[in-house]
Amino acid sequence: MNAAYVDTSCLVAIAFGESGGTHAARRLHGVEEIVSSNLLEAELRAAFSREEVPFDAALLSGITWILPDRPLTDEIALVLETGYLRGADVWHIACALFVAGNPRDLGFLTLDDRQAHVAERLGFVVART
Repeated sequence: MNAAYVDTSCLVAIAFGESGGTHAARRLHGVEEIVSSNLLEAELRAAFSREEVPFDAALLSGITWILPDRPLTDEIALVLETGYLRGADVWHIACALFVAGNPRDLGFLTLDDRQAHVAERLGFVVART
């Protein structure tokens, strides 16, 4: 896989040794370009704060940040037409749609089954980690 969008669930699992974390780390190491919304940083830092653990900034190294220069109204609508997700999960997939051009050209890494299902239905190559 040349490029993949990574969802926060993967990095949380890696950071805290949760189920799927080892597999997620292997998947990430096999990707040439890792992209994500900058929402990932807020979610990841919140998880570290919740666990009262010092934040490991190395988890964010090598990520190309998606910073949309317009509202993602069309992408959000498409995600929600495909299936219901919570707001942050919608945002992650909408950002992946924004950057992908063709979803088949971008991997989508997540541990969230509902998010994976919607991403797959939209045409992303979903690596169920």
